Amino acid sequence: MISKKTLPSLADLQQRYQRLADQAHDLPQPQSRPVTVCHRLCGWATAEASAALESIQGVRVTPEGVHIGWGSEPCPELNDLFARIALRLDEQGLVKAWRNELLNVIANTEIIGAVERGAVRPLGFLTQAVHLNAWSHDGKLWVAKRAPNKPTDPNKWDTLVGGLASAFEDLDTSLLRESEEEAGLLPQHLQQRQPQRTLLRMHRRLPEGYQVEDVLVSDCVLSPEVIPQNQDGEVSETRLLDIADWWEMMQTDVFTLEAEMVLIDSVRLRLMQA
Repeated sequence: MISKKTLPSLADLQQRYQRLADQAHDLPQPQSRPVTVCHRLCGWATAEASAALESIQGVRVTPEGVHIGWGSEPCPELNDLFARIALRLDEQGLVKAWRNELLNVIANTEIIGAVERGAVRPLGFLTQAVHLNAWSHDGKLWVAKRAPNKPTDPNKWDTLVGGLASAFEDLDTSLLRESEEEAGLLPQHLQQRQPQRTLLRMHRRLPEGYQVEDVLVSDCVLSPEVIPQNQDGEVSETRLLDIADWWEMMQTDVFTLEAEMVLIDSVRLRLMQA
């Protein structure tokens, strides 16, 4: 059990979490237009993305919205249209980083297609981020530093594992994949993992577009002999922090916004259960 004298109060955690939550609920950028796919609301396109898509067959751009596959129902051919859309956005310099990775296109809870990851922010499509908070057996918290070449938040501190769910994967599979890639953790290392929970849906204006993202979290306790080791080059350092050191780092804004909220939630739950 963690000594309470080393910890921030629950009130401290709640106050900081609320301040961060206020930063995670932006409205779309001015002149953004709603995006429908096969008559289903799916996102918010920036003005630049809307203009770029005007001449693509299968897309209808009006003053009221951007309508993709507007005369049809979801079908396998829809993914070909998404591929053309992503290429056009990239040609126009609107894709921050081309990832050669597909993410699901989601309308409400219905998966209706898949699109290049780099195109989701200009279109304001919903993404799903899976995070793992890893605790040691003696109540310390593993965190990871993002590599300097990461296109988003380079050199910021993060949860030990965090990444976007890929297309055609269920969320548990995505978390297990990310855990192996980012920390070298295999399923047998995660036997004490809690089920995933949805923490919040973020809405943030970003330079490349609009982030609409469900943040999902799982907590686990790692055995003493398990030392996380990054496998994919996207992490430059990992640290095992006691809560006093973690709280001190939090005051200096060295974590990503999303990681701060995920970590605060985990620490808060742990303190409430202590």
